[in-house]
This record gives sequence, structure tokens and C-alpha cells, in this order.
Amino acid sequence: MDRRDFLKRLSAATATMGLAACTPAEKTKEIIGTKSKKPTGEMTYRTVPTSGDKVSLLGYGCMRLPTVQHGSAREQKDIEIDQEELNAHVDYAIEHGINYFDTSPVYCQGRSEHHMGIALKRIPREKFLIATKLSNFAQEYWSREKSIEMYRNSFKELQVDTIDYMLLHAIGGTSGEYNSTQTFEKRYIENGILDFLLEERAKGKIRHLGFSYHGDIAIFDRALAMHDKCKWDFVQIQMNYVDWLHAKEVNPNNTNAEYLYAELEKRNIPAIIMEPLLGGRLASTLSFIAAKLKAHRPEDSIAKWALRYLGSFPNVLTVLSGMTYMENVKENIDTYSPVEPCTEEELALLEEVAQAMLRYPSVPCTGCQYCMPCPYGVNIPGIFQHYNKCINEGNVSVSNQDENYVKARRAFLMGYDRAVSKLRQADHCIGCGACVSHCPQGIKIPAEMQRIDKYVESLKQSMD
Repeated sequence: MDRRDFLKRLSAATATMGLAACTPAEKTKEIIGTKSKKPTGEMTYRTVPTSGDKVSLLGYGCMRLPTVQHGSAREQKDIEIDQEELNAHVDYAIEHGINYFDTSPVYCQGRSEHHMGIALKRIPREKFLIATKLSNFAQEYWSREKSIEMYRNSFKELQVDTIDYMLLHAIGGTSGEYNSTQTFEKRYIENGILDFLLEERAKGKIRHLGFSYHGDIAIFDRALAMHDKCKWDFVQIQMNYVDWLHAKEVNPNNTNAEYLYAELEKRNIPAIIMEPLLGGRLASTLSFIAAKLKAHRPEDSIAKWALRYLGSFPNVLTVLSGMTYMENVKENIDTYSPVEPCTEEELALLEEVAQAMLRYPSVPCTGCQYCMPCPYGVNIPGIFQHYNKCINEGNVSVSNQDENYVKARRAFLMGYDRAVSKLRQADHCIGCGACVSHCPQGIKIPAEMQRIDKYVESLKQSMD
């Protein structure tokens, strides 16, 4: 699809659908073709067709909870989640219109549900919607008994009697010797777990049932083909202005969000969005690329562009953002209070930005941690995060003849040692491949480790 067709299609779609405003009496509004309006402070809400739930367009992602060490609980086991700070986040979020909280039994090294349960227990139940997942990735949880045990434990940890939104977690991936189809069968079909969850929804223990998708497109299509039976209430997909048309250029195993979104839209299944910032890569970018956006809207952050883009799609129910710091919470709330959809000119600009970013390829790691722990202690996400950060900041050079080579070399090497301890760097990867089957992005991790290690060695040798 070329840019003209893309803009025409998006404009046509959005012109026929509206947003449910914070005030119930307020009529729905067309979101493309109208003049931009300044935020009024009221959160934008979208409506679930099957239940009438009003869901905040900004969802609180519970994968990066704050820690007492002032970092994210996503990365390490031996850090303490800051419950007091988390409570403050939740209070502020609720007060400013966020009502959707998305967690999982595996987030924050298995601690997210427990701490979110403590934070949300203080809030009247009618003020929040809780989403969690059946994260039975490990083969030891494929039995019916173990999967149900994980499901029951979510109620206990979250301290609730009902789960508002339950997901089959990350369908489309592989596990060990099993391909994606076999993995899907064993996680949800052969053990009767999908039928069990449908029964739980019928009983009211689950209010909405859906799935999140990574990996093999055949599994996405198969799950949607089951819609007549399952009546999916929502589906969670990876979508942003790069993945819309260029997902396969970022990662050959991914699927363009244009296709995923269209398949959901034609079935009237709301889309929940994950990775709106593409693992943080759309929160900052190369300075000359950022300048394009700053010239158009000088006051807006780079991240705000990505969030506004997603708010321009009427079938997007909520956009999940992992918010470690209160500053993140406040800025993201401002972006969607209410949302100011992108104009056609801005959509065209973002497509130009996406194409420019693709000329500087990074590793498509979202920091999900599913590859960890490495049996040899390699900090896989940390290495990728540093490499991508240096690309975004212009500190990766292709040749020692580059104008800023000396500065870039110094920034990369010094930052590498600070970000990743020497014993956990890429040179300690032996290429065993234990991590590969766990990566929802399909990254060939040993090959990337070897590539980055060679790059590091070339930088070190040029200093001799």
C-alpha cells in the first residue's frame, strides 16, 4: 500500500467512527478532518462493543513497575518494587481517568500481579478494569491442572473476584522442539484450557476474553477463524507507525500492523496496542530525524507523536504504556486527555520518519525478558538496549572515516561497560541457542551477539 492509499484509507475509516468522551452526555466526534483542539484535561475513552465498557485510551502497562533503586522492575530479580511509589502512580492514574491496568503472572519476574493487587485493593472496584494473562509458556504449565493453577493464582494475587480482561498470552510463538501450531495446540486446545476459559466467561468469572499475538501469522489467522466459537471481545497486537507498514523490515518474523488491524476491524473486534514505542525506539531517535518532528510541533516529545498516531485509529481500544516514572504517567495522560489525532500531513510525516529510521537498523528487541536468564549469564536485553540506544543517539559508526567516529567510539565503549558488566557482555555468548525459541520477536540472538561483539572488538582495536 502506498502512502496515498494509506492516508485515504485511514481518513475514510476514522471519518465514520467516533470516540466516546469522558462525559457520557457528550456526543461522539469525528477524529479526522476536524481542526485540532487543545487538550481539556478529560481522558478519551473507547467503548467495548460486547459489554459497553468505557475503557481509557491510555492503559497502564504493569511490566515496568518502579523500584526503590529508581529503575524498572522488568530488568532484574534482585531489586525491590517500590510499593509506595506504585501506589502513587495508581492513585494519579485513577484520578486522571486511566481505568485499564494490564499485568501478567510473569511480569516483573513474577511480582507484578502481587504488587498491583496491593495497589488496586485500595481503590473502589468499579473504578478500575484489570487485565491479566494465562502465561503458560513453560512446558511444565501445559497440563490442564498447572494452567488452571496459574489462572486461579491470578485472582489471589490481584485480590479480585473477577478478571475484567483475560488473555491467552503471546500466541504464535514456538517452544523447544514444537512449532507454533503445536505449541498453540498444547497450551490451549489439547488440554481443554480454551474451553475452560470460555466456561469461566460464561459464569462471569472472566468478563472479556481475548489473546495477545506475537510470531507466526498462521496462528493469528487461526485464532480469528475461531471467532464464531470464541466470540473474542478484544485482541492485543503490536502496532506503531513503523510496524504499520514496515514490521517485516524491522523483523522478518513480524507481521505488518496494517494487516492485523484490518482483520480485527472487519470483525468489529477492538484492538489493544502493545509496544507503541517499539521497545523505546520511538521515544527518542537520531537527532536529524527528531528535528523533522520538532520543527512541526516544537513542544511535543518524540514519544507523544507515537501515542497520538495510535489514538488516530478508531478501532484502538486502549494503548498500553509501561510507565516506570511519574513523569511518564503525567506526560502520557496529557497526550490522551483528550487525544488530538494526527492530521493527514502529520501521518505522511510519520511515514517519512519511519522510512528514515529503517535506514539505521537496530535489533528488534522489546526488552520483554522472555530470553532470560541466560545459562551463561549474558545480559541479552541489556546488550541490545545499549546497542539500540547508541544507534538512536548516533553513536554507532560504520567506518572509522566517519566524522564523529572518535566521539561515537568513546560513547559506545564507555556506555557499554556502564550498562552491562564485563562478565555479562556479548563476548560471553557461546551460541548455545537456548534463548532463541523464547523470543517472541524471532531474533536470532546468538548471531546478533556475535555481530555486536565483533563491532565492540573493532572499536577496541582502533584504539590501539
